Amino acid sequence: MKFDTRITKLFNIEYPVIQAGMVWVSGWKLASAVSNCGGLGLIGSGSMKPELLREHIQKCRAATDKPFGVNIPLLRGDAEELVNVVIEEGVRIVFSSAGNPAKFIDILKKNNIIVVHVVPSTKFALKAESAGCDAVVGEGVEAGGHNGIDETTTLCLIPQIVDAVKIPVIAAGGIADGRGILAALSLGAEGVQLGTRFAATVESSAHPNYKRKVVESKDGDTVLAYKKIGLVRMMKNDFALRSVKAEEEGWDENKLRELLGKKRERLGIFEGDETEGEMEAGQSSGLVKEILTVEELFKKLLDEFRQASQRIKIISNQTEA
Repeated sequence: MKFDTRITKLFNIEYPVIQAGMVWVSGWKLASAVSNCGGLGLIGSGSMKPELLREHIQKCRAATDKPFGVNIPLLRGDAEELVNVVIEEGVRIVFSSAGNPAKFIDILKKNNIIVVHVVPSTKFALKAESAGCDAVVGEGVEAGGHNGIDETTTLCLIPQIVDAVKIPVIAAGGIADGRGILAALSLGAEGVQLGTRFAATVESSAHPNYKRKVVESKDGDTVLAYKKIGLVRMMKNDFALRSVKAEEEGWDENKLRELLGKKRERLGIFEGDETEGEMEAGQSSGLVKEILTVEELFKKLLDEFRQASQRIKIISNQTEA
């Protein structure tokens, strides 16, 4: 199956499938496996110190001769150091999030780096375009982890961004199978970004407990919390439900930050604490039924895409008749 979109051309990849750069999940093993299968793997630097990022970049380059990139959350205090590592190591693709891409766009473009920014709204998509980004990821509120305050769904968000900007759009949030990929492309996206589905693969660095919880999840098993201090979608557990209750009781921002504490993401995703950890995952977790290798997953996604495309073709033919 051949895909020909501005995203496949921009990254020089076979399939318009990007693996999200997730904290405690997206190390060199996952990123290189995705790239080797024809997608775009991203190293998630949000849970790495600069020298650890350097190590992952070098190992990723040794494991694949295909394009790969790095995701950098711009609100990190050491974001500039992470950017410098990316430049020094010759990485050619950066996905930025959680901040203003204009802060580093000049130095990245000067070093011939493709820059893509993750946005939750048309407003921020236009800002990313005006800053000089090569593409944007429109991320709906279905996505795991940190979300936009407007809580706009992917189905509503993507066509609005597509209509607003001239640069290519990548759809994210709630996509975990070939049907979702087809739907996103039908909305005008030219690529998709999958997070939770890749988090539950063999090559993911997430803890086995986390992966099992994703597989066990059904619709309604994730929750949005911390709307006052930074919206987060995570799987329901004791910590998550206490967080929601605290918000309902009107706790102020300082008390909420105290409850959240530090290293909750590591505790839940990397260390596998099912009770007290912040187990970030999207609503698409309800679609994940098994832990596969990345290679197995790509085969499954493509098969599902073909089947969904065929169903649409049959319906279209019946309509024309």
